[in-house]
Formats: sequence, structure tokens, C-alpha cells
Amino acid sequence: MTRPTPEASGAPAAASLPTAGPAIWRADLALLAITAIWGGTFLVVQGALKNASPLAFNAARFTLAGGLLAGVYRRQLRRIPAAVWGASAILGLLLAIGFGFQTVGLEYTTAAKSAFLTGLSVVLVPFFVALWWRRRLGGNAYAGAGLALLGIYFLAFARSLTGGWGPVNRGDVLTLFCAVAFAVQIAAQGEFAPRYGFARLAVLQVVFAAGFTWIGAAWLEPIHLAWAAPGLWAALGITAVLATAVAFTTQAWAQQFTPASHTAIIFAAEPVFAWLASIAVGVVALLTNQIVGALLVLGAILTIELQPFRWRRSAPHPKA
Repeated sequence: MTRPTPEASGAPAAASLPTAGPAIWRADLALLAITAIWGGTFLVVQGALKNASPLAFNAARFTLAGGLLAGVYRRQLRRIPAAVWGASAILGLLLAIGFGFQTVGLEYTTAAKSAFLTGLSVVLVPFFVALWWRRRLGGNAYAGAGLALLGIYFLAFARSLTGGWGPVNRGDVLTLFCAVAFAVQIAAQGEFAPRYGFARLAVLQVVFAAGFTWIGAAWLEPIHLAWAAPGLWAALGITAVLATAVAFTTQAWAQQFTPASHTAIIFAAEPVFAWLASIAVGVVALLTNQIVGALLVLGAILTIELQPFRWRRSAPHPKA
């Protein structure tokens, strides 16, 4: 398969992304694995909110994860260029905003529905890429996004297989803002990771996210962390180590080899994993329309994987 030219990808030749081959499949499988982890943590976070205020929990999570990552990648953190600091600050702010809206939203909506709404980021990513970086996407990217959108509708909103909209609450609206922030984060990281490498971005974006979230917590809520509660420590361990330190390192590594639209489509499976986790613990029952929605989301993933993705230049890159 052909590789995109440096001009088409907007990155240096050494950092251009492949369209097929073992590297991209390994990257996509790694992204699918962390998607499963994220899907399983919605219930964990919702349970943790009994012992913590939303932003304070996120801040503690990011602080612990940032410390772990800094220890692992301490050698890569020497002599960091200013551009890497700037890119990491942008990614960290987007993470803080996205997780902030998501976690506050979990106080008002179900874990499964929160996951489905977060999955709407898959629909937004191609449009952010196309508009901001002046690129056009292959037809399969839009077809996959359309399938994902339809699947999320049946999973989250449809009353039955024949359609009809269910109720939307405050948590649903907040989670929609979360989806927007995560879509921008995915697109931005797809731009930065090939240029600056995954290790520094993985560490610094989490550190920045911790700082931004502590500021937000101090400004927007009465900070509450019940440190004596064993459940809080368990939730912090799961979310900080697996869902943050390991997951964002993996994401930053994988996005050196796979395009942002691949990442977005794979992340569309997150609500499927969240729904399965909810079923496993007896929180919800799976309905026919939700089975159809899950199959549509998985079909979206196959659409983007089986038809190689290509960037097509439509205008000069804004950074050129």
C-alpha cells in the first residue's frame, strides 16, 4: 500500500503515517484494548463519586497517573523543547475539560449512557480534521462515522428498534460537551504524536490535566475526597494506573502509526464495552435495539479497518 506524502499528512517525512501493514494493525489493536479498559471504568468512576466530588476525583487521578508516568519516562523528560510543552498543555487542557464534563455528567445520567454519548466524538473527529487542518477524508471514514452515529442512536437514545427518542437529562447534555472536547483531543494528538513522540506527550499532557483540573476544582466545587474510604483508593488505582497512565501512553504511542480517524472509530467501541460491563454486574438488561446498535458500532470499526484510510490534500497546511 502507498504511504501519504509529507505534504498530505502535514508531518515530516519520518513521521508520515502508514495506510496498512503490521504497524498500523498493532496500533489499532492496542487502541481497542485501552478502549475496553475505558469502557469498564464508567461504573468505577460513578461509584467513586459517592466518596469524592467530580473534579477533585479527576485531579487526584491525574496527579497519581502523572507521577507514575514521570517516573517511568524520566529520561525522556530532559531538555524538552518549547513546542512539546505547548502541545502537551493543549492536550492536557482538552483532557481536563473532557473528563470534567464527563465526570460531572455521571452524577445525573447512567454509566452506560454516558459512555454512548462520549462515543459521539467518533462522528466529530473527521470534521475537526477536515475543517481545521484543511484535509479531506476518504469515503470510508465518513461511512464508518455514519454507522457509528446510527449505532450510538440505537444504543443510547432509541426507545425501541423502530425508533423514537427517549428522555435527555442534564447529564446527557454535559456529556455531549465531553464528546466535543475528546474529539478535539483525538484530532490534536493525531497531529502532535508523529512530530514529538509519544513518551513526552503522554507524561506532560496528564501532568497539565492534573494542574488544570485542580484549578477547576478549587474554583467550581467544594473539594471533597473521603481518603478513608477503601472504594476511593480502589477507583483511583484503576483509573489512574490502567485507564490513565497505561491508556494514554498507549494512545500516544499508537497515534504515531495510525490516523486520527482510525482512533476515533476504534474508540466508538467504548460504549459497547461499557454496556457489557453494566450487563455483567446486573445494572442494565440488553434490549434488541441495543444489540443492533452494538453491531453497528462494530461494523463502523470494520469499515475503517478493511478499507485503508488515506489523507487527501485539499489546501495548504496551516502550519506550513
